[in-house]
Amino acid sequence: MLKVFKNLWLNYMDLESHILSVIKAQFFVQIVGGAFFLILNIFLSKNSFSDSEIAHFISYRFLAVMLLAFPLGFFIKGKVLKPFLFTGSVGVPIIAILVVVAIQNEYSNFLPFLFILWGVLFSCFQISVLPYIMRNTKKENQSHAISLSFATHSFGMIFSGILIFLFDQLTSIDDGQVLILISIIGFFGLRYLFNLSTDNLTLSESKNKNFIIQNLDWFLIFKATTPTLIIAVGAGLTIPFINLFFFHNFLIEASEFALIGSCTSFLVAISSLFVPKVKSRFGFKKGITLSQTIAVIALIVLATTEFFKDFWFALPIAISCYLLRAPLMNLAAPMTSELTMNYVGKNNQEMLSAVMSAIWSGSWYFSSQIFRYLIDLGFSYSSIFYLTAGLYSIGIFSYYLLILSYERKNID
Repeated sequence: MLKVFKNLWLNYMDLESHILSVIKAQFFVQIVGGAFFLILNIFLSKNSFSDSEIAHFISYRFLAVMLLAFPLGFFIKGKVLKPFLFTGSVGVPIIAILVVVAIQNEYSNFLPFLFILWGVLFSCFQISVLPYIMRNTKKENQSHAISLSFATHSFGMIFSGILIFLFDQLTSIDDGQVLILISIIGFFGLRYLFNLSTDNLTLSESKNKNFIIQNLDWFLIFKATTPTLIIAVGAGLTIPFINLFFFHNFLIEASEFALIGSCTSFLVAISSLFVPKVKSRFGFKKGITLSQTIAVIALIVLATTEFFKDFWFALPIAISCYLLRAPLMNLAAPMTSELTMNYVGKNNQEMLSAVMSAIWSGSWYFSSQIFRYLIDLGFSYSSIFYLTAGLYSIGIFSYYLLILSYERKNID
C-alpha cells in the first residue's frame, strides 16, 4: 500500500509547474466552496430562514452555472485563460463575504443576485481549468493532472471542515465570522496565478458552427447523458440539504457537521485514487453498478434513522451511512465519465462535456425548487431521501443498459 501511494505521489510531482500552480489556485477556490457547502444552510437556518427559503436562494447559484456553461464554453475557445482563472479566484471569495454580510444584516433581497453572481464567477474558474490542463500538459501527464484537479474538491472540503471545527473549539466567533475568515484565506490562491504565463493555444481549423452541430450524433449524446440526468436530479434533492437533515434530526451543529464532512471528503479522495484498480478488476458493469447500488442502500438506511432518531444508536448509524455513501457514489463517477466519453466517440466529446455540466447545474437548480415545494407540502426528509434513492435506482439501471450497449458497440 505504501508503495502504491509513493508511486502516485511521484507521478503527481512530475506535473509541469504551471499546471500545479493552477491546481493550487483551484484548491483555494474549493476551500471557499467547501466551507459554504458544509455550513451555509445551517447558518441560514440559525438566522431564521426556513428550509424552503434556503432551497430557493441557493438554487440561483445552480441556475447561473446552468445558463452560463454553454456560452462560456464557446467563448473561451481559442482565448488565453488566465483572465478567466484570475477573475474567478478574486470574485468567488469577494461574493462569499458579501453573502455572509447580506445574511447578517437581513438584506435577503440581495441574496438571489449574489448567488447568481457567485455561480457566474465560480464557473469562470472551473470551466477554464480543464481546457487549460488539456492545452498545457504533456499527454502522458494529462490523466494525473485531471485527477488531481478533480481531487481539489475533496481536499478543499477536508481543509475547510477542519478549519471550521478548530475555529469553533478554539475561538468564540460565530458561523458567519468563520465563513468570512475562510473566504479571506481563499484569496491566497491568487499568488499562484500572478506569474502564470504558459498558455499554449491550440487553434483548430476554422469550421462553420452549423456544420459542427449538424455532425454531432445527438442520439448518442442523449443516450450517454440520460443516466446522469436521472441521478443528478436525485442528488439535487439530497446532497445540498443533507446538513439540514443532521441539524434538524440530530441537532448537529455547523462545526460538528464540518468535521463529518471532512472525514467524508477524505474517504472520497482516497477512494478516487483506487478507481483504476477497481475498473481493471471489476470492469464497468460491476464497478459502476455495484458501488452505486451499495451507496443507494446506505442512503435508504440513512433516511430511515429519522424514524428512530431519539435512540442513542441512530446517530452513529446515520453518520456511518453518510460516510459510506459518498465515497461509493464518487468512486463510480470517473468510471461513468470514461464510459460515456468512449461511448459517444471523439467527435462528440466536447459537446458531451458541456451537456454534462449543464445537466448537473440545471438538475440541481430544478431539484432545489422541487425540494422547496415538497418541504412546503410537509414532506419529511426521509421521504425526500427515499425519492432520491428511487431515482438513483432508475439511473443505475440506465447505466447498466448503457454499458450493455457500449459492449455491443465495441464488439461490432
